Amino acid sequence: MRKCLAVAALSVLAAALALGSSGCSSMMRNASMAVHYTDTGVNELDQYPILRASGYAVLSKQKGATSTEKQINAMRASKMEAYRELTEQLVGVYVKAKNRNGNTVERSDTLTTEVEGMVHGARVVRQYPIGDTYVTELELDTKRLYDLYQIRGVF
Repeated sequence: MRKCLAVAALSVLAAALALGSSGCSSMMRNASMAVHYTDTGVNELDQYPILRASGYAVLSKQKGATSTEKQINAMRASKMEAYRELTEQLVGVYVKAKNRNGNTVERSDTLTTEVEGMVHGARVVRQYPIGDTYVTELELDTKRLYDLYQIRGVF
């Protein structure tokens, strides 16, 4: 079990360190990313990137009897969306595409995406309304992620 956690932790850390920016997500890269080895054989960087993600939710589309209830629901929805964005950066997106043809004519075309993963160490930087939209900004310092796994004894 401990070895599985170490492999999972390494893959999440490697993914976090290897990803670039896209969409509503961003990563700050440091000019010097020198690597040295620890006693456990795990690569440790001198500087770690910071991953950022934003989530959005429309206030007027939320369920709720009052504007306060709608705002609370929008806050939750935008936070979940931001975590989804961050998870996409950490573990990637599963994409499944289907295309059916009959007599060289396209019959159907389906594209499904899915993301699943565990996010440790992220923090909410800001939550605020912009017009009819609520925004949540998250940040994940990958050094903090590395330290969390070390504290747990994963590597």
